[in-house]
Amino acid sequence: MSKPIHPTMTSAYYAQCVISFGVALGSVAIGVAYLPVDAWVRAFLAIAVLYTVTSAFVLAKCVRDRQELVAMASRVDQARLDKLLSEHDPYKVDSL
Repeated sequence: MSKPIHPTMTSAYYAQCVISFGVALGSVAIGVAYLPVDAWVRAFLAIAVLYTVTSAFVLAKCVRDRQELVAMASRVDQARLDKLLSEHDPYKVDSL
């Protein structure tokens, strides 16, 4: 049994994602390398694939960072609310 990296992600799932990405990128690289076109067209396609891959990584990082920021803000708000509720005494009478 694989040890969970994240509550919803196991090591096997992580490995499957990495292997799938490697196979996909390798397949495209081999396809571009063996295309029956001029070298400059292959170079253009290779650069386009690399740009697409790096853009996908940046987008994934931005989405992850946004989710972490929202989760962090939610935890801070929850902590503030918990503190407020723990300090609140509904039976306390304010003195004038």
